[in-house]
Amino acid sequence: MEIAERKETDNTESRVVVYPIPIGVAKQRDFILKVRSLGEEQWQEVGCYQVKVDMHDVRTASMAYFDFQGIVEVEITFAHFYSVYKVDIRPLSLEIVPTVEAKRVVFVIDKPVNLSIEFNEERFHNLHLFAGKIEEKPEIQKDNVLVIKGSDNLGECVGDGMNKTLVQMPENRLVYIEAGIHYITECLWHVPSYTTIYMEGGAVLVGALVCEHVENVCILGKGILYLANFERFGGINGLRLSHSRNLVVENLMFINPPHYTIHLGDCENVIIRNIKSFSCEGWSDGIDMMSCRNILVEGGFLRTSDDCITVYGSRWDNRGDSRNITVRNLSVWADVAHPLMVGTHGAHEKDGDIIEDILFENIDILEHHEYQAGYLGAMCINAGDKNIVRNVTYRNIRIEPFAHGKVLDIQVKWNKDYNPAPGRLITGIRFEQIYVMSGSGEETSCICGYDEEHRVENIWIDSFYRDGIKVKNLAQANIEIGKYTENVVLYKE
Repeated sequence: MEIAERKETDNTESRVVVYPIPIGVAKQRDFILKVRSLGEEQWQEVGCYQVKVDMHDVRTASMAYFDFQGIVEVEITFAHFYSVYKVDIRPLSLEIVPTVEAKRVVFVIDKPVNLSIEFNEERFHNLHLFAGKIEEKPEIQKDNVLVIKGSDNLGECVGDGMNKTLVQMPENRLVYIEAGIHYITECLWHVPSYTTIYMEGGAVLVGALVCEHVENVCILGKGILYLANFERFGGINGLRLSHSRNLVVENLMFINPPHYTIHLGDCENVIIRNIKSFSCEGWSDGIDMMSCRNILVEGGFLRTSDDCITVYGSRWDNRGDSRNITVRNLSVWADVAHPLMVGTHGAHEKDGDIIEDILFENIDILEHHEYQAGYLGAMCINAGDKNIVRNVTYRNIRIEPFAHGKVLDIQVKWNKDYNPAPGRLITGIRFEQIYVMSGSGEETSCICGYDEEHRVENIWIDSFYRDGIKVKNLAQANIEIGKYTENVVLYKE
């Protein structure tokens, strides 16, 4: 199965594609959102989905998406509330400056963006806007394509009952899901090997997907996995990838899975590109990787009510080390816990695991909101369960003012809620080009070992900026060095 990058249209003519919201999906009506190609007179209205955020106090925010090429103008007016005195379009690194009137906001974009648009400093009833590239749809050939018909109301049901038909089709088969709302029978659809699922924009699947003991599967398109009506303790992940290899997941959106958005366990050779997700329950992490090798997470926007991105060793039925993992070019927003987390779980009943060769690069951290003392750190490595964590790089990380937490937390520790034993070692950690915007909720960062036999060593910090000024010492970086550490170096030039 071909797993190269998706082709996108290269026509330079400006145009906009808007997708309908099918009946049966909750809408949010705080905003009236319209788009048009720059210079055109006619606006197109874009509907807003309801997404629930922040398990501390669950509230409803808005999410909308469209695709475009060229240059597009965006207009936001207000259905029934306040006048606007301040607008923040984040990530701030994009430097999008709107025109602001009392009840109207307009701005222009010329490239794909994933945005949070916040009015009067309100972060819980904001508008999340995902503007993507128009892409080519896959070719439909009669001998290897199964089309799932859609409608403005209820489309066809899908699920495991289709798999007998699928496995009799040629390999590299395609399931093409048209726009509309579709229900997965018995909630979980186990996708067979050598299958591509493509969801049109405007397609909504109610339920979850599972790739278990499979290979060569692609799940693509501009559709939504919708789990807003599932209960927390059902423990359903939006997408579970388990004991599998050669997988590609691109462009999907996930609305309120009660557990992880994407759970990877004992997987290798996986690409996850431009995923968007929202969650509001305890343990509703974003993308969690356990005992995985050769993983690329690229692009996207995760707003979760637990860790956004995690890299662990062994847990549950997933056994073995984790290595060669890259996470880059995305925005993360943790309403609870850590934006970026490494190290907690491993094979404590043996000698632990090795978690190594991890790269976090070009990431905007939009929020870190945690008050429990043991769970702070926008960039966090907490080695537990006899694990060794080594060769981890954080490069070009931009951290915006957050509600409460630490910029970084690097500890070999024994968290007795989750770890039967402390970790063994953290070594070879690099922080390069770190840009911090100070906020009132920041606590002092920590680098600390557990005891003489469970240490932290070889930490290099290069080009650490606070509020645009390069720091000259650890005190200016607001970093404290604890016991059982060795060779923590801050480069001053």
